[in-house]
Amino acid sequence: MNDNALNANVGLKLRGLRLARNIKQADAAKDLGVSPAYLNLIEKGKRVMPFPLLWKALRYFDQDPEQFMSTLGEGRVDEALAKLLDEPLLKSLDIDPESLQSLSAEPKLAGTVAALFNLYKNTRTQLENVLAQLNVEERTRAQGGAGNGTVPGVRFDYSPFDEVSDFLETHRNYFPEIEEQAEELRRDVSLERQLTSGQLVQLLERRFGYRVLFDTAPSGSSVVRRLDPEEQTLTLSPDLTEQPLKFQIAASMGLLMLDREKLVERILGAGRMRHAETQRLIKVNLANYFAGALMLPYGDFFKEVQRTRYDVELLSSIFGSTYETVAHRLCNLSDPKRPGIPFHFLRSDIAGNISKRYSGTGIRFATGGGSCGKWAVHLAFLNPSQLTRQYSMMPDGTTYFCFAKVQLQPIEGSIVKGTAYSIGLGTHAENAKFLAYGLPTNDLRKDAIPSGISCRFCERTDCNQRAAASYRFAFAFDEYTKKDCFFSPLLGYEQGDKQEKDRHHGHHGGSTAGAHAATGNGDPLLPGVNGADRSEKHDSLDKAARRRKGGDA
Repeated sequence: MNDNALNANVGLKLRGLRLARNIKQADAAKDLGVSPAYLNLIEKGKRVMPFPLLWKALRYFDQDPEQFMSTLGEGRVDEALAKLLDEPLLKSLDIDPESLQSLSAEPKLAGTVAALFNLYKNTRTQLENVLAQLNVEERTRAQGGAGNGTVPGVRFDYSPFDEVSDFLETHRNYFPEIEEQAEELRRDVSLERQLTSGQLVQLLERRFGYRVLFDTAPSGSSVVRRLDPEEQTLTLSPDLTEQPLKFQIAASMGLLMLDREKLVERILGAGRMRHAETQRLIKVNLANYFAGALMLPYGDFFKEVQRTRYDVELLSSIFGSTYETVAHRLCNLSDPKRPGIPFHFLRSDIAGNISKRYSGTGIRFATGGGSCGKWAVHLAFLNPSQLTRQYSMMPDGTTYFCFAKVQLQPIEGSIVKGTAYSIGLGTHAENAKFLAYGLPTNDLRKDAIPSGISCRFCERTDCNQRAAASYRFAFAFDEYTKKDCFFSPLLGYEQGDKQEKDRHHGHHGGSTAGAHAATGNGDPLLPGVNGADRSEKHDSLDKAARRRKGGDA
């Protein structure tokens, strides 16, 4: 421990002893025979405390000198503050342990800071819950007013990422200005089809004047790329493998090109963004777009796409790129003169969290909560070494052909330490015949997997994978009747004995309102409320229920 650290530690511990005994600084200074200003400087570690004064102070605070000196090397932090060290917010603010140690010398202040931080977290959670509920109510009102021309209200869950997705879909994920810049750069330096990281490093140095450095990030940091415009350096992690390394260098050139040509401002025009972060996120997306255009030039890539019939794995081998990069690039083929098949794109982890999405087919994605567990992008984890393919049918009858592949990137031989993503692509079912991965079908309605957007907004009343009740219908259940999934609502003709009794009471002048109440107030999405479409199978189930309850009526 150096002298400065020792002085600071002695001062902090003496200050803690004084405050623990509720002694004012002026009173302690008077009893110790020094000025309050001098004692204040000692407690802050800005003055060396003479040994005679230290011994006097220890006697004053009734402390054992040997025990006191043995604890000087300990950096004790208040327990409440210590728990905050693992909080993501504090990590982002870069508050070091020494700062917390200084704060620990002020017990009341330390407790106040911890309490305020926990209050902030609780308030943030409550706010998110309120916004989610407001969004559900707003969607319900908007859907109710869709038929009478009511204008939908504000989307309370509309994040900057949602705004970026809408921006890309508005432009059909195609930006000819960036395509031209990438093509011009390739042409000027006569780049080959397959680029290497060495070629891209030379290109960055010669055309943009940037030096490329390789340096390991500080302990605990996961930064793999840092572009410094002032020093004109690009620092990269030495742990990057060839394909990700190429993409990071190309994306860095994209950022420099966007700044030089002021392309972000030109592409956005006079349009206003709802969120302050959106424009910067769009810039990141456009830089990544440039990287794809540089590594997979539109003309050459489009020709190979047609020849291979959209074989993503083969294309990634031809161009020396990752499966994900090729899948992204397939969603850029919207040149009116050379259009490709429209695709939607998804990237999901094994928990079902979708971290990237793009709808080029018109498919709607849920903005909150999970997606449909029947989708190929999630099922791919069941067979990570194979391509998962399927036809999917949405509740409105729209059918898609979807395929997905799991991409694993272990660290130190461990997938848990590394990453595991499923990359999913989908197009309209009629386009499957143009794809190398297409599945033959003689009966699309039979072969397609019934699916939806997400459980919360799915109209399917019978799904064995349902994980939550839908907002689309009133949830009804009967403790005596079990469907294959609890969250599937019990329909009118499935009400069994209860509906039979209601109908019986109705014949004797009683009200049938109870039957409608059990099925969600006669919701039109719940068929068979009046029992008109009951089959023999349903009758047999009803009879079984009646026998179980005490005899046939």
